[in-house]
Amino acid sequence: MLINNPEHRVPSNFIMAADSYKHSHGQLIDPKIKYMNSYVEGRKSDTFDDMVYFGLQAYLKAYLSKPITKIDVDYVEQRLKMHGVPFDRKPWDVIVNEYKGHLPLIIEAIDEGSVVPLGTPLVQVRNTDKRFPWLPAFIETALHRAIWYPSTVATVSREVKKIIYKGLQDTSDDPDGQIAFKLHDFGGRGASSGESAMLGGMAHLINFMGTDTVEAVEGAYAFYEEEMAGFSIPASEHSTVTCWGRDREYEMFEHFLDTYAGPGKLYACVSDSYNIWDAIKEGWGGKLKDKVRSAGGTLVIRPDSGDIAQGMLKVSEEIMGAFDQYTVNSKGYKVFEPCVRAIWGDGCTLETVRYAVAFMKLNKISLDNWAFGMGGGLLQKVNRDDLSFAMKTNAASYNGKQWFDVVKDPVTDHSKASKGGIQPGPFTTRYENGKMMNTTTFAEVRERAKL
Repeated sequence: MLINNPEHRVPSNFIMAADSYKHSHGQLIDPKIKYMNSYVEGRKSDTFDDMVYFGLQAYLKAYLSKPITKIDVDYVEQRLKMHGVPFDRKPWDVIVNEYKGHLPLIIEAIDEGSVVPLGTPLVQVRNTDKRFPWLPAFIETALHRAIWYPSTVATVSREVKKIIYKGLQDTSDDPDGQIAFKLHDFGGRGASSGESAMLGGMAHLINFMGTDTVEAVEGAYAFYEEEMAGFSIPASEHSTVTCWGRDREYEMFEHFLDTYAGPGKLYACVSDSYNIWDAIKEGWGGKLKDKVRSAGGTLVIRPDSGDIAQGMLKVSEEIMGAFDQYTVNSKGYKVFEPCVRAIWGDGCTLETVRYAVAFMKLNKISLDNWAFGMGGGLLQKVNRDDLSFAMKTNAASYNGKQWFDVVKDPVTDHSKASKGGIQPGPFTTRYENGKMMNTTTFAEVRERAKL
């Protein structure tokens, strides 16, 4: 009878989280080899010189800490037979019966949050039981994607942080006090899945503390013991404005102030549903200016369309025209009055943020005034090739004591050459035969990745 219980399907069934051809490989390894070692690295990049390593602990807790069961094995046996690939059941029965469903592996890794040059080995895996030389490479599919994606997002986020922080150093009197909330994660809806949003959003929070991706703060709590990793504020969307009708836009703005404004409060309102320039001049900076000022908090005006640099400049000029009590700081840059700020969240990428920061500096507008919201450019416009991630077998042994190098070096692309031999880097054991060890906290990850 076909097993049709959702509990034993992907993604909860670890055995199915591997490429089809992995099930062919156990019979193809040299029979004399009893132990094999694989490693993971980001090999190269056209954009980045170094990278932030992150994600292993979440994977170990979410997947490898869950024992494989006999029903899992039964289900895989049926499904792979239908799929057309071989399935050797005997080793999986050993895992279930002798290892209580856990994998006979040692997984070693450098510390999460470490910032390392491209080409640095990050993780290595080897089997602890001579009957399983194929197992380190078998977990490549799941382990690889558990690392490349959050590591790449963390690297992108940190690179944006460098750009914004340098802009603050040049244009602000308080760069260190502001940087943590200058890039806000708007990417949850553009991520490929809830798990991607969680992993990528969590990776962003290594560098910043602003997010609207709730899965991210929950991931940091569940996997890295961070009670609250990120923060947000009350904010409107276009539907909450347009449902009032074009003629009542400023009435909605006033309702928004009455609902969320107050001493020490921040609140953000999208203001380009119809005419951003009128919304600033006639609405926020006209009819409602005194109310914004007297509320005691900070209104964050959000434009949401147009060229990022030109748009930020014109919005800045309109705000300073309407809220005319702006100042010039000690570095010679204009700062809006404290009751108003702005955020740009449309089309933000590494390059557009770089362009906008340079443009603001050129036009003597302090980055005190602006935050950025990054969505698809943060969580979705990344792929494995951005850091050329790879997991390769690099050593093998007949007896578990003497090891010999295993390498690839394609004549058509020597940049894909793999490293030979068990890597001697600063690795620490994170998993052994089902037991997690040497875990880290999110606070420690952040400390390692700080600028």
